[in-house]
Amino acid sequence: MDTTGLDHLVLTVEDIDATCDFYEDVLDAEVVTFGEGRTALQFGDQKVNLHPAGDEYDPRADRPTPGSGDFCLLTETPIETVETELREAGVDVVEGPVPKTGAVGSLASVYLRDPDGNLVEVAEYQE
Repeated sequence: MDTTGLDHLVLTVEDIDATCDFYEDVLDAEVVTFGEGRTALQFGDQKVNLHPAGDEYDPRADRPTPGSGDFCLLTETPIETVETELREAGVDVVEGPVPKTGAVGSLASVYLRDPDGNLVEVAEYQE
C-alpha cells in the first residue's frame, strides 16, 4: 500500500449551519454540498465532511461525538496576523502563538475552539 496523504476527515456537529457559518466567517472555509445534499468545509485540496449529531451517515465512527475533534489547519498568513484577526472577530484564542512541530517541519500555531468545542489549531510553517 502506498498511502500518500489525507483527503478528508469527518466532524460530528450539533448544528451544521452554525458550524458552516463559523468556519466560513472565521477560518475562510468554502462550504460545499456534495453527494445527496451532504455538507463539507473545503480548505484547499482537503475537506472536512460534517455529520449531524444523531443522524450520522453510514459508515461512521464507532462513537461519533460533537466536540471530540482536534486537528490542524495550515495557513500562509503570518501567525501573528491570524491571532489578531481571530481576536478582532471575537474568537477566544486558547493558546498561542506557540512553536509546534508539524508533519514536515516547525510550525507557529494558535489554538481555538469551534461552536462544538473541537480544538482547531491554525499553523504557519516556519522556514
